Amino acid sequence: MNGADRLCDTLLTNAVDVCFANPGTSEMHFVAALDRKPQMRCVLGLFEGVVTGAADGYARMADKPAATLLHCGPGMANALANMHNARRARTPMINVVGDHATYHLKHDAPLTSDIESLARPMSQFVRRIASAEDVGPAIEEAYVAALTAPGVATVILPADCAWNSVEPAALKPVRVPTLKGVDSATLRAAAAGLRKHGRRAAIMLTGLALRQKPMETAARICAATGARIFSQTSNGRTERGAGRVAMPRVFYPVDKALDQLKDVDYLVLVGAQAPVGFFAYPGKPGRMTHDGCEIVTLAGPGDDLPAAIGALAEEIGATKTAPAFIAPPRQEKPALPTGPLDGDKVCAIVAALLPENCIVCEESGSSARGFYQDCHSAPQHDHIQLTGGAIGEGIPLAIGAAVACPGRKVIGMQADGSGMYTVQGLWTQAREKLDIVTVVLANRTYQILHGEMRNVGVNDFGRNATLMLNIDEPVLDWVMMARGMGVEAARATTAEEFVSLFKAALARKGPFLIEAAI
Repeated sequence: MNGADRLCDTLLTNAVDVCFANPGTSEMHFVAALDRKPQMRCVLGLFEGVVTGAADGYARMADKPAATLLHCGPGMANALANMHNARRARTPMINVVGDHATYHLKHDAPLTSDIESLARPMSQFVRRIASAEDVGPAIEEAYVAALTAPGVATVILPADCAWNSVEPAALKPVRVPTLKGVDSATLRAAAAGLRKHGRRAAIMLTGLALRQKPMETAARICAATGARIFSQTSNGRTERGAGRVAMPRVFYPVDKALDQLKDVDYLVLVGAQAPVGFFAYPGKPGRMTHDGCEIVTLAGPGDDLPAAIGALAEEIGATKTAPAFIAPPRQEKPALPTGPLDGDKVCAIVAALLPENCIVCEESGSSARGFYQDCHSAPQHDHIQLTGGAIGEGIPLAIGAAVACPGRKVIGMQADGSGMYTVQGLWTQAREKLDIVTVVLANRTYQILHGEMRNVGVNDFGRNATLMLNIDEPVLDWVMMARGMGVEAARATTAEEFVSLFKAALARKGPFLIEAAI
């Protein structure tokens, strides 16, 4: 038995049984060990950003971490953008990054780099393995950190620590500390503030607080006090649909967010960050609440968020109060749009035909701003989205969600520009025969950047700006790209064509891509 075997056994003992991988030479002993462990599902990504994005989507839906296998510092550098998104989503993830043998580092071989410094900004936990016997303790520490931070844990595995022998040992699952609850003084203060401010108070949620039961409990508090309810602009996972809380997100555009929160004088945060603009703009504030708004943190990201909401409901006496903001079921089937296709019509059709218990992965950018609102009364589903603003996660998120939930249809709402960052993920969808419908909103431009140019006062675009903001010279052919990677695909230019293709895609198993030419 060697260190790589111990690594696999430690992961499996703690129910980490999926590894998304893009290995290289320094990880060959780990690959060989994985080959000896049929209990471990190994999923190959053709680019490291696909690997970490898929691990992010998997953990959001499985409520446990996957492992990733990355090749040295440069390989991990390719993965950093989606490690950033996972860190922002507080997604548990265990990255295993191979490195040169400990005694080889002094030679400064071409792939040598400072992996720790690369990993720290995108990880909640970083640890270098010191020896083969250190592999088990390091992986156990990483597992605990991933679940309790919660977030991204990165472990660096020198090649000789993988190939050197270790003594056989009986392994048992590591104990994960209980998450911290809210203290009584904070609880009383938050309850008093909500009662005092009533309709000018609000509760803002994220993380596990956006599951059905804690959202409903928060809505009971709102019904009892008159407070409003919001989620962050970007959240890892939200349970949505008819019969659940119709959870409004804080708007992305600064002016809309300022107007949305202008009457909030008292804001209680449950896992959430105080709302701020995604970017700074000339003459506009960075914080979306007014200067006089009192902001109170009931519970932070590493706390027991559902328990904190439950305790607040008990303190207020709202546990039996009927919840506010419950989305009613649709009384009749929505009429489907017709005619030339545009982003609004695509969103309306998908929302109208959304199947029960599906998973929606959204990286649709500016073309589908109304989609979230359209789905309040849709059949019950899970919604996962881009969280850190680093585009190129939609296709990988769908991979991870489909691996985690093989019995559920996954629908990816994907902008064309950001989709090109990790288009290799379509190959993984095909190889793994994943049940994913990818809807590419093909407007052939970085439309969001057109808006951002205007936000900073630039209204007239010259040739150079146009070349940097549009992707229509040459036109991207998503149907050919998908077919080239083994995914069946078709293009829709009218609403009628899109309805027909989307219904057909929902009725079949396996990956299918629809290019919605808008």
